[in-house]
Amino acid sequence: MSDEQKREKPDPTGASDDVTQKPQSEVPAAGEGGQAGGEATAKPAGSEAKAAPMSGEPTAAPGADITKAGGAGEPPGGYKEAKPEAEGAAVQADEASGESPAAASGDAPAGEAAAPVDAEREAKLKAAAEARAARAAARAAQAGAEPGDAPAGEAATPEDAEKEAKAKAAAEARAARASARAAKTAEPEGPKEPSPSQPLLDRLVAILKERHPDCVEEAFVNEKGGHVPYVVVKGNNWLSAAEVLKHHAELKMDYLRNVSGIDMETHMEVAYHLISLELKQDYVVKVKTNRETPSVPSVTGIWPTANWNEREIYDLFGIDFPGHPDLRRIMMADDWVGHPLRKDYEPLDPEV
Repeated sequence: MSDEQKREKPDPTGASDDVTQKPQSEVPAAGEGGQAGGEATAKPAGSEAKAAPMSGEPTAAPGADITKAGGAGEPPGGYKEAKPEAEGAAVQADEASGESPAAASGDAPAGEAAAPVDAEREAKLKAAAEARAARAAARAAQAGAEPGDAPAGEAATPEDAEKEAKAKAAAEARAARASARAAKTAEPEGPKEPSPSQPLLDRLVAILKERHPDCVEEAFVNEKGGHVPYVVVKGNNWLSAAEVLKHHAELKMDYLRNVSGIDMETHMEVAYHLISLELKQDYVVKVKTNRETPSVPSVTGIWPTANWNEREIYDLFGIDFPGHPDLRRIMMADDWVGHPLRKDYEPLDPEV
């Protein structure tokens, strides 16, 4: 039988006349193409099943609906046809909404499980909702109400609860302090212990009264100032008392540390800070004088340190010191009007 008669002879398997077979020698090797050249086409759906292909006969790659004839360097099954732009845009929209493309197009069969991406997203949303509910319940519990009594936005925040607790604690502390003060005030105070300098003060007063019985106007111990003995001596007995303070064997106040002027508004005072260097004991002696014509005898002849101190007091307070060798201003100008440290001082020129 010639080659033409062989080609015209019908296929005994019932295959379509349009599909021809090439000799096995012409079948492309595996990897060069998914089908036997461009002439091979898919079998119609209504035709009978084709017999099992011979060994080495090429078959269509699974899932490749439209293929290009295979050639050297091309993937098995050829190149797939590109999707239209509209179809690609629809796929992107489905992905943005969280719905899988198969579910949107209806290709997924009924009862099939959601994609892993959708399951993860739903799990996150559920966890966030549970966390919000837990926070709302905690705020409601701190406010002393049940979780469903008030909306989550109206429930008291932890900061407000903390502020209320602090304010309550502060109020309780103030009340406790007030009650303690009231209890302390109600309790009768016991006898006050005498100052350790009280014997020194008593002896000082006794020595001064031996010279002039009525020269001491007042005597006390300055406990806040280091328990220093204070005595107030009358101005007309001051010079005689100063001699006793410096030369008496039990006092020996041989150093005048400082002299200060004081405006008491009702009267003026001059304070003498004395020290016994030998006995290492401090004393303070005050002399009172009136405000209209203040005057205190100068003790510059007994303690030379009083010289410039008395001049400063004269300059700033206007207290006169009869017996001073050179009583004149030491800080302000000689023509200055008034005494700047007096409480009733009014400057002649307010701008100065």
